[in-house]
Amino acid sequence: MRTTHVVPVEIGFKHCDPAGIVFYPRYVEIFNDTVEHWLKHGIGASFASLHDERRIAMPIVNLQVDFLAPSRLGEELAAELAVEDVGRSSLKLAIELRSAGAAGEPRVRARLVPVFVDMQTMRPIAVPDDIRAALVARQFWQQ
Repeated sequence: MRTTHVVPVEIGFKHCDPAGIVFYPRYVEIFNDTVEHWLKHGIGASFASLHDERRIAMPIVNLQVDFLAPSRLGEELAAELAVEDVGRSSLKLAIELRSAGAAGEPRVRARLVPVFVDMQTMRPIAVPDDIRAALVARQFWQQ
């Protein structure tokens, strides 16, 4: 069984529109925060080290989102990230946001495809060997 990475998300005022529900573009920021947290705490490769030291970026080249139910100001959600596939230069990630607690009502489901690119050339590069190895070692992916 593959490992997933769960990040708690507190819906704050900054996420909401005047109706008090999450404004849909804010979910994309939550997805990015989830990926950043997973890379640092789940894989051991922070955005800071990738960008500043290794000059590697991970732009999203494909994003699919299903909005299932609204989320409201003050709610606690859980963002669960799973790796669906690992390509030569990309990852296929799934993120589900659901209400925290036993009920865990799904709110949003997303599929993201980040691609590893050289920041100087902005051309795709192979998934770094250390990241590929960490995906396997930490059971996020099975080759």
